[in-house]
Amino acid sequence: MTESEFWALVTRTSPQQDQTELAEALKQKLSPLSNEDLRDFDKIFGQQMRRSYSWAVWGAAYIITGCDSEYAFAEFRCFLISLGEEWYNRVVESPDELGNLPQWPEKDGSAYPFVDEYDLIAGQLYEDRADDELPYVPSGQANPAGKKFSHKKKQLKAAYPQLSAAFPF
Repeated sequence: MTESEFWALVTRTSPQQDQTELAEALKQKLSPLSNEDLRDFDKIFGQQMRRSYSWAVWGAAYIITGCDSEYAFAEFRCFLISLGEEWYNRVVESPDELGNLPQWPEKDGSAYPFVDEYDLIAGQLYEDRADDELPYVPSGQANPAGKKFSHKKKQLKAAYPQLSAAFPF
């Protein structure tokens, strides 16, 4: 599996697509793949999850939703992956770019940038077929990369001007 094929599989069809619909669509796309392709897909997904595991990206999630747990941050990074390669790369390079995202999936009238267990779908399919788990690939780091973001409003506004304007706190 190439990275281009990976991105074609994970990218949402519309910004408003809810997480249930998105997860079901990915499951449908992955179902016909071979076990080897599922392993390759899972490896690339894990690489992208690790690449976005930074305090700068977590700061963006914090501004948008108050994201304050490892689990929620993993769901947020799954959301970033679902935006597709172009947006994902923009955000990893400069998390404040999310302030330019024109549309967001919503829940109860608020932005909901989370995709629950998107990263587990390939593993679940593989396990159902092979009666075995996908090979474990270590996350590579115990803590997010970079310097931890400040929770102080003034510093958040300075570090994330576009997001602060889009999501006033």
